[in-house]
Amino acid sequence: MLPQDLLIDGIGRSQEVAHGLVDELDAASLNRRPTDEANSITWLVWHLARQQDVQIADLAGAEQVWTRDGWAQRFGLDLPDESMGYGHTAADAAKVRVDDPALLTGYLDAAVETTCAYLRDLDESSWDDVVDEDWDPPVTRASRLVSIVDDAAQHAGQAAYVRGLLA
Repeated sequence: MLPQDLLIDGIGRSQEVAHGLVDELDAASLNRRPTDEANSITWLVWHLARQQDVQIADLAGAEQVWTRDGWAQRFGLDLPDESMGYGHTAADAAKVRVDDPALLTGYLDAAVETTCAYLRDLDESSWDDVVDEDWDPPVTRASRLVSIVDDAAQHAGQAAYVRGLLA
């Protein structure tokens, strides 16, 4: 088994959790926030996809699926196209809503597909490439990819927790 196979499996597990939640709920439930300061399932799944999309596009030197494939227009959020959730205020998080749950899973699936394609194309020699020198120690491609998978797993788990609060 190759390292990218493990990462693909991990990102797929987060995708499955997210689908299980989104596919069983209507838009009103997905958009509901347990408190005015908490994130909705919509926000958590959207951010799960956005963080992958932003970081994989950066690693690949490519345009984000969000803008390249028109997802930003389809979502029509009252947020800048570059918004990905990091640093969102409660008011910003409240703007991330969907009327159609399929829109949310469609974007998630597109982001995951791009992530997996990127991973499949990785050359063994690129794992140790330094991709971010702003940290000490500098961040390698392998470390960044593990962080992307970890972030997705955390947000999928948070979405499942919010689902339990709504029951």
